[in-house]
Amino acid sequence: MQKIKDTYALALEDSHWSVPQNFDAMFNWNYDPERTAMMGLYRKGVEMQWDANERLDWSQELDEDNPEQLPDEMLPINGMDQFEKMSRKEKANVRKHFQAWQLSQFMQGEQGALICTAKIVTQVPDMDSKFYASTQVIDEARHVESYKRLLEKFQLAYPMTKPLQDLIEQTLLDSRWDMTYLGMQVVIEGLALASFAQIRDNAQNPLAAAVNAYVMQDESRHVAFGRLALRDYYPQLSEKERDEREEFLLEASYLMRDRFDAVEVWKNLGLDPVACGEHMYNSGFMTKFRSSLFQRIVPIVKDVGLWGPRIRKGYEEMGVMDYANQDVDQMQSDDESIALEFDARRRHIESMAARASGVNATAAAE
Repeated sequence: MQKIKDTYALALEDSHWSVPQNFDAMFNWNYDPERTAMMGLYRKGVEMQWDANERLDWSQELDEDNPEQLPDEMLPINGMDQFEKMSRKEKANVRKHFQAWQLSQFMQGEQGALICTAKIVTQVPDMDSKFYASTQVIDEARHVESYKRLLEKFQLAYPMTKPLQDLIEQTLLDSRWDMTYLGMQVVIEGLALASFAQIRDNAQNPLAAAVNAYVMQDESRHVAFGRLALRDYYPQLSEKERDEREEFLLEASYLMRDRFDAVEVWKNLGLDPVACGEHMYNSGFMTKFRSSLFQRIVPIVKDVGLWGPRIRKGYEEMGVMDYANQDVDQMQSDDESIALEFDARRRHIESMAARASGVNATAAAE
């Protein structure tokens, strides 16, 4: 099997990306936990560690024509004249490239989360947050591993998109610890949860669905971590400081909303990226998808106290204000329940296979 670095559809300018850092490493000599809720989240993070090698069945293969076995409408150029005139083989190639591009952004984003969370451990002042963020670091490493192994089955990968790279860079370059939370824990991971859910809930391929279900179980806990930390901190800031953060949030929200144009895929496949982009923008599925991306972000932004006129106006213009009263705790609980259902399903299948094997062994002995 080829290594990921040998499967990139587009040439990498460099195998490394260096982002200069300028922040203080913060030590805290008061080791006594101060927040019960945060320490409860830490305990949960410790207890819920899992091994991608054990929890996922990597022997499962992907479908040749539709690797994740997703509905046709989840391919954003489905229905476009140029796509509909393609042969079955050509359509299968487009599906494979788009799905690989999407999973590649998940993998690249998870490495961004790995770096950002390590930064949080380094610079956040309170021990409670350092404790929890340390569990998230290993979570993010496991997520990078899981998406890498899934992409190895595609034998195809794509570099990080420019909008995602820009936001991660902005998040890392800012020396204020809360901006790392805001960029990664709220915006990037909040949007990622909506994207992961699309695959978890629609993929008929068991491996693709399970990878996203298990990653979501962790990620919803990470978003809760950012929410707890910022909800305590933002009331202490001045109105001017909160305005700065609202402006960052809006810019980041627009940047992430528009990062799903997949222009790299269309250009690589020789398709007109402008025509593909127009079709995507006007397709009913993508309109609903762009809106659903914010179902976790908007209520969290409101909850942490960044709810001034600027942010409300921006979200009204995006058409996502209806999400302001979403029950984020319930969504987190649902993510955990669904992941446990995947565990139960796999145990049931393994039990049936073991019974069948025992029956066959008995029959052979007779």
